[in-house]
This record gives sequence, structure tokens and C-alpha cells, in this order.
Amino acid sequence: MSANNYKVSAHQIRFFNENGYLLIEDIISPKEVHIYSDIYNGFLEGAINTGKNRGDLGAGLGNPGKGESITQIMWPSDFMPQLLSMPYHERVLAISRELLGDDMDFDFDMLISKAPETNTPTPWHQDAAYWINMPDTRAVSCWMALDHATKDNGCMWYGAGSHKLPLRPHRFAGKEGGALVCDGSEEEGIAIEIRPGSCIFHHGHTLHYSRGNSTSGNRRAFIVNLRPAAMIALEREQGHDHGRGNASDRKVRNL
Repeated sequence: MSANNYKVSAHQIRFFNENGYLLIEDIISPKEVHIYSDIYNGFLEGAINTGKNRGDLGAGLGNPGKGESITQIMWPSDFMPQLLSMPYHERVLAISRELLGDDMDFDFDMLISKAPETNTPTPWHQDAAYWINMPDTRAVSCWMALDHATKDNGCMWYGAGSHKLPLRPHRFAGKEGGALVCDGSEEEGIAIEIRPGSCIFHHGHTLHYSRGNSTSGNRRAFIVNLRPAAMIALEREQGHDHGRGNASDRKVRNL
């Protein structure tokens, strides 16, 4: 698949506009899945020192404190700049421009991994609840699986059409801040189980959630977020960098 000539169909664009999410099968090949899995494991196992860019989203969400339950690593492409020119990022950018316009650009990326048998759900929320106020609210995230994503290990659930409704009231999940949560239920959502190398694009206002990982295997996801270039510039002018920290000052030790 070429990043430069990838086209989504008119039907796919209509589906995304109507439902706020879109499944794309095999955005990377099985061979590429192995390459990205090795890179991902390098981050998880500490071959790449991510310092304060690594945290546990499970803190405050029921994690009993025995290790990380939902590992989040912000800005992996700052630690490995070559990721930006590899197939996944390039194809995501091309598809985002087909869905939301030619001015869409890379905002930030992150890794989110649910460890085996940790069973910590990610609460219902809308990404827009984390944003600063912006005049242009076009935004899309691409959630790619590097393991088979199932209901039992934490595949994504979406509230179809929720991106067209007013943003729901959000609150902090824990007493000391952390993840945001809003009211939502599986009865109003649809679970999307996908194989490694496939992905789901969802609008920044789309309601979503995932169950905890109750299986003996991993559930690794690689997320790329995009919005109009002018809005990215506005974010940075206001000091909003999605937890970038000092990532660019650190070095890869071993990979």
C-alpha cells in the first residue's frame, strides 16, 4: 500500500461522517506488524528511556498497584523520529486528509498497552474533553492494534453518531485528577474487534471506551492523532503539547 495514493471510498467517507469512526483493515502488512511489534516492545521493556513520558493510566481506575495496568507512552516519535517516515504514520496522514481535509497534519502519537490479566477498563470519554478551546474542531485519531483486539482484552467500543451531539460533561476519574470520564454504557456502543495491523479512525468528539484486559496476552495499541495544521500551531502557542515533556532530549539506549 502506498501512502501517497491511498484513497478511501466515498462510502467510507460517508460512514465516517455519519458514525464518527471507520475501520480500516490491514493499514500495515503482516511483515510490518512484526517490525512495529519489535519497536513497541523496545519501548515497553525499557530499551528506550521514556522517563516522565511514560505513565499508568490505570492509576485511579481500579489498578491495585501491582505494576502498570494501562501503560501510556507519549510521543514515541520523539524518541524514534524515523517512525514519522515509516508506513503507519504516512498512511494515517493520507487517510486523515481524505476524511477531513488536505490541511490535516500530525499532532502527536502515543502507545497504550493493557497488560495481561490487569482487567482495568478505560472509561467512557470523548477526546475533545482534553482539548483547549479551538475555532476548528476537526480532529481524528487512528487506533492501530498490534495484537488481536477483542472484547475480553480491551478492544474499542464507539458510540455511533455521538460526534454530532454536544460534548458530554466530563469529570476526573480519580480524586487527584488523571483520566477523564463521562457517562456512557455498552448498550449505546458497538465493539470493534480487529486483527493486528488493522485500525480504527475516530473523530475527536466520538464517545469511546474499552474493557480491561482479562486475558493472558497483551493488548498493544499504537495511536496517531491529527488535526488541522493551523490548530496545531494554536495549541503550541498556548503551551498545549499533549505531555511532550523533554522527550527530544533523551536517547535510545538499545533497540
